[in-house]
Amino acid sequence: MPSRSTKAEALRIGVVSDTHNLLRPEVLEYLRGSDHIVHGGDICGDAVLQALRALAPLTAVRGNNDHGAWAGALPDQVTVRLGGIAIHVVHDLKDLVLPEDARVVICGHSHKPSVAEREGVLYVNPGSAGPRRFKLPISAGELRIAGAAVEAKLVQF
Repeated sequence: MPSRSTKAEALRIGVVSDTHNLLRPEVLEYLRGSDHIVHGGDICGDAVLQALRALAPLTAVRGNNDHGAWAGALPDQVTVRLGGIAIHVVHDLKDLVLPEDARVVICGHSHKPSVAEREGVLYVNPGSAGPRRFKLPISAGELRIAGAAVEAKLVQF
């Protein structure tokens, strides 16, 4: 699938987590057009991964609820470089081993959407795109990478 960005445009990275085997149509539509998608774990089924891979190249990590042969191939943590930016992905921040060159950390687990920058690292939790938990919102997000600049945006559904 060809990239939707040119050098003059920002790279769009779709960010999703905690789908728990529920990939909502509105979340799929939001992720459509991404140059890459990152899933922060608790996928809970290979069909979710297949649907996301049909939209864009995918990087995903295993969450505490991901079990079985399909999940065994997923790393606990991984760093992917997109647009020259090192993005480290881990499901639960308590397990984070931060690489020296990481500019962005994407996580999940808490189901609480948040964006915060600490010591030059942008931490993004897109929240949960799957079943509603307590009164927490259904959400996902995106990163926009243009040169050395990285911006995060979260949306609620």
